[in-house]
Amino acid sequence: MKTKLLSAAAALCVAIVMSVQAFAACDWKPERAVTFIVPWGAGGGTDANSRMMASMLSEKFGVPFNVVNRTGGNGVTGHSAIATAKPDGYTIGAATVEINTMHWVGLTDLTYENISPIALIDIVPAGVTVKKGSPFTSVTELIAYAGENPGELTGSGTSQGGIWHLALAGMLQSEGLAPDAIRWIPSKGAGPAMQELMAGGVDVVTVALSESKSLIEQGELVGLAYMHNERMAALPDVPTTKEELASGWTLAAWITLSGPEGMPEDIVCSYEAAVKEIVGTQQWADFKVSRGATVVDMGSAELIEMMKQSDSDLGATIKAIGLAK
Repeated sequence: MKTKLLSAAAALCVAIVMSVQAFAACDWKPERAVTFIVPWGAGGGTDANSRMMASMLSEKFGVPFNVVNRTGGNGVTGHSAIATAKPDGYTIGAATVEINTMHWVGLTDLTYENISPIALIDIVPAGVTVKKGSPFTSVTELIAYAGENPGELTGSGTSQGGIWHLALAGMLQSEGLAPDAIRWIPSKGAGPAMQELMAGGVDVVTVALSESKSLIEQGELVGLAYMHNERMAALPDVPTTKEELASGWTLAAWITLSGPEGMPEDIVCSYEAAVKEIVGTQQWADFKVSRGATVVDMGSAELIEMMKQSDSDLGATIKAIGLAK
């Protein structure tokens, strides 16, 4: 009996020591200014989320987090700057879903394996949107018509091979149609694409919830579905593709907080814990609501698995539409 008690006590001591060590491993803190790299231009969704996160990280750690927009190369420049920086915690950045498309189309060899994913900051489902007065009142009607009349309908939302193009092509493919059953008309972004939709130049756009929300609320556009598992609180009457389609196809753009390749675990852990605390605040929740988005809470291990699956899914879609190199 005495031996059993001693063994139990020893096990408890080991558990306590391991817990203390785990806590200590997350105790790293920056002691000087941190550079926060954004691979996209000022004023966009990635920039807005990054600046808010940088501001709240600055409050948390008590040092400046300086946002630097490193644009160019369709995202390659900024993502490369994040990946190749010294992994000492003083350079982090916003790695976006494009890190899972750039290498498939031959822009770079860089992949999600060349960075240190820390936490998910934002996830934005693609929305299937038509103009008011459209003959299509559901995404199933849209797909049925496209199947019977391949190539007649046109869609837009981003550049050729951009994330919203992949969203539409992947949805069509998941329902057994050719990925070009709705012909893609490249645009310079969501804004121009939605203007073209309202003018009758295209039949459907796939863009983010935050990009189409105001026009849907004004009655100029109609949201047929969002490519997500759950309805979005900002537009609760718009159904999901999981509800509407047999395939349950979903696709979303996302923004992560990531560090350079080989970032030590104690630094990753410290930033991961800080982000978890930040996304649990009312300040962050209010910011998300203002953008028509929802709060997400995903740490490093789960994020890596998500990025791995995303890379595989997007690669398959890019190959299907003939853009892989």
